[in-house]
Amino acid sequence: MTNHANVEPWIVDRLRAICLEFPEAHEERAWVGTRWMIRGRNFAHVLVIDAGWPPAYARAAGTDGPVTVLTFRSSARLEAPKFSRAPFFKPVWWPDIAGLVIDAGSDWDEVNDLVTGSYCLLAPKKLAALVDRPGG
Repeated sequence: MTNHANVEPWIVDRLRAICLEFPEAHEERAWVGTRWMIRGRNFAHVLVIDAGWPPAYARAAGTDGPVTVLTFRSSARLEAPKFSRAPFFKPVWWPDIAGLVIDAGSDWDEVNDLVTGSYCLLAPKKLAALVDRPGG
């Protein structure tokens, strides 16, 4: 069995602090990394790309790593220039999914806004209405 790199605990902790504030959100180990879900729908997933593994993520992010990435859903126009350059990348497996490289220089206010938007996009409307969203 191959040993794959794990996400640094401080990154998981920061994401956990954001994601578990949402109504009915829960955390679980994913096939790789950690994900946060609302009613069976994945609204945030963090993992490490290392030595080109996992290959779908390495291709999407354009790197063999090592690098930590977060994927999330977005209602934003993902073809916008912002999502086509670092630290963002555009996976191809869902039309509304985006990726972000996470490191010590990441803007955690932006990460919070993106993950909040992802949760609100996937959560039932009654639960999403309970969340303070960026910009009101």
